[in-house]
Amino acid sequence: MNILLLGKSGQVGWELQRSLSVLGQVTALDFDSSDHCGDFSQPEGVVAAVRAIQPDVIVNAAAHTAVDKAESEPDFARLLNATTPGRVAQEAKAIGALLVHYSTDYVFDGSGDAPRAEDAATGPLSVYGATKLEGEQLIQQSGCQHLILRTSWVYAARGGNFAKTMLRLAQEREKLTVIDDQWGAPTGADLLADVTAHAIRHLRQRPQDAGLYHCAAAGETNWHAYAKYVITQARQAQPAIQIKATEMAPVPTSSFPTPARRPHNSRLDCTRLQTTFGLTLPPWQQGVARMLAEIL
Repeated sequence: MNILLLGKSGQVGWELQRSLSVLGQVTALDFDSSDHCGDFSQPEGVVAAVRAIQPDVIVNAAAHTAVDKAESEPDFARLLNATTPGRVAQEAKAIGALLVHYSTDYVFDGSGDAPRAEDAATGPLSVYGATKLEGEQLIQQSGCQHLILRTSWVYAARGGNFAKTMLRLAQEREKLTVIDDQWGAPTGADLLADVTAHAIRHLRQRPQDAGLYHCAAAGETNWHAYAKYVITQARQAQPAIQIKATEMAPVPTSSFPTPARRPHNSRLDCTRLQTTFGLTLPPWQQGVARMLAEIL
């Protein structure tokens, strides 16, 4: 199998380099690649790379993910999250390649407290969410065989993440304030990468199962409970760790105003993915504990 990976240096892209390697030959590109263009601000350059490589599978892990920054640069966010993925999808259709693409719970309005299924009404609150939704739609409209995985609260051991930030602040401050009215499931980049490889193998045998799916770790939490879990696990895994924080106050989202609105409900119903691909998604605590064991 000839696989083209776009966005190789991001959290998910880094893990995909590992998970996809068992499936075949992987050409991994990023915005600064020199051999072929992987820069999503240059759509025709990326299309030229697809034409040159002629992959059987294109996995797109590239995106504009700076949610607040997107509010001040909507055209650039749209180029990276919608326009270029749409052009890649057209090229995938032309060469008969499967396109794997990642989307987000931010395509929803975050109302209520029920997990959203794939066919739930969308209603993004931010430029980021709107551009990711448009990217989904352009891929679907292209007619290419595609696998779109919507996910939420992605983290990885590599790079910055919420858990690392909480651990640092807990060692610096006696009191922390953490939002408690946004709900979701922290989802490891390694889990997404492993599900992707499994799904690609499945779709080679059952192409009719392609489409849009939700993929997030099992269970639910809020940022405040997530932070408490991180601190507790860190103390157990590394008893010598110096935690200053003795108080962690729950606060509403309104206590931390940001340029982009965040959904309060990021719960995703992943039943369809698990049923179709024969998977059991692990509880979010399992992945977070493993990540902490790696970074501590």
